[in-house]
Amino acid sequence: MLAHLLPLTFVVPMILVTDVTASLVLGTHTRKHVRWDELRPLFPFSILGVLAGTTLLVNLPLAPLLITLGAFVLLFGLRNLLNLHGTRHVSRWWAIPAALSGGTIGALFGTGGPPYVIYLNHRLHDKAELRATFSGLFLIEGALRIAVFLIAGLLLNTELQLTILAALPLVALGLFLGNRAHIGLSPAQMQRIIGAILVVSGTSLLWRAWL
Repeated sequence: MLAHLLPLTFVVPMILVTDVTASLVLGTHTRKHVRWDELRPLFPFSILGVLAGTTLLVNLPLAPLLITLGAFVLLFGLRNLLNLHGTRHVSRWWAIPAALSGGTIGALFGTGGPPYVIYLNHRLHDKAELRATFSGLFLIEGALRIAVFLIAGLLLNTELQLTILAALPLVALGLFLGNRAHIGLSPAQMQRIIGAILVVSGTSLLWRAWL
């Protein structure tokens, strides 16, 4: 939604820093449930993906980026909304495409979660382990992206830094509300709510790029 109002070179670093902050806060409460054995195969290929995504973010024109982001968000939203989730256990070899695509998409759009979510959903079935492992993954991969973005100069903007500071209280409120929703809603209900939001966001981004 922010991509409607601001350039992606502003939005992506902003979302990255707020997301890492949220993961850091959440991780202090869930770290004992993190499955590090599932995360270790992802990290080498995540690094390659982050480098590729940052290069594309800096060099590609806006319109192709918006079209790609819109299609990506729309498809993932439909997947959530229609509850198209398999539970079959998959091989660890799937960590390679999941990490490459997750790192690339994360650096490009600040939202590399879906490939990781799909992969880990097929590896872990305990709700607490899954939530904690996502948090640990996004914290470490996010720290890597911050380092790459600093080198690329994407975080060296005073206006961006002030915007991030202003957003942190909203992040704290979101964590509070999200934690209550996590307790009060079933996983299927939460997936459908997120899916509906993503479908609307993805469709609107494609409309903007078309115009």
